[in-house]
Amino acid sequence: MECSPFARLGFLPFGGRSTAIKLSNGDVWVLASTPLNDETKSKIGEIGPVKYIIGADVEHHLYLADFKKQYPEAKVIAPEDVVKKKSKEGLVFEGAWGADPENTKYGFEDDIQHCYFSGFQNKDVAFFHRASKTLIEADLLLNLPPTEQYSKTKTSSRIPFLSNAIQPFGSLHKRLTWAIGVDKEAMKRDAKTVAGWDFERIIPCHGDVIEKNGKAAWMEAYKWYLE
Repeated sequence: MECSPFARLGFLPFGGRSTAIKLSNGDVWVLASTPLNDETKSKIGEIGPVKYIIGADVEHHLYLADFKKQYPEAKVIAPEDVVKKKSKEGLVFEGAWGADPENTKYGFEDDIQHCYFSGFQNKDVAFFHRASKTLIEADLLLNLPPTEQYSKTKTSSRIPFLSNAIQPFGSLHKRLTWAIGVDKEAMKRDAKTVAGWDFERIIPCHGDVIEKNGKAAWMEAYKWYLE
């Protein structure tokens, strides 16, 4: 995992994180969400050759081209709206959630399951790494403040006026999750799919990693969809 500070709207500390996973065949799968600096390249190089570069939703696409330039043999896969946007800039994709048939296999399914949230405003994809019992996601679940992601800066990770309110066990998170579900029935379907996965840990792009009781965190954040 590679963490970095990131402020939504320029002042709300959300933090950012890219996550790399070594697959059982030795290839590396990367959810690319932060700048590809020398430290990130070095860490990824220690893991193995990058085979998949993942854009997790319509907001997490800024660095996909940088990753592809560094790892030209890797397959870039992202939601349909990202593909439409970035293809105009010359980036080539090998997969598009929302445009590809529902049961499309991209090659990493032996290790990582995926669920495309078509009813979510940001068109997010949730990922489940079975071997480590880990859920990886971008904007589907937040765990703020991002203390780890701001740990190497002098800037506070606290969110003005909200403190710890935007975390999965807080009532505000449930309200946000409900509000940005543009298709409630699709959200219920996909929230239940993720709830059926056997994960203990959650690695979010925004906020601290939830090392234990990740399933409970998901069930609480998506309670209104799962009732």
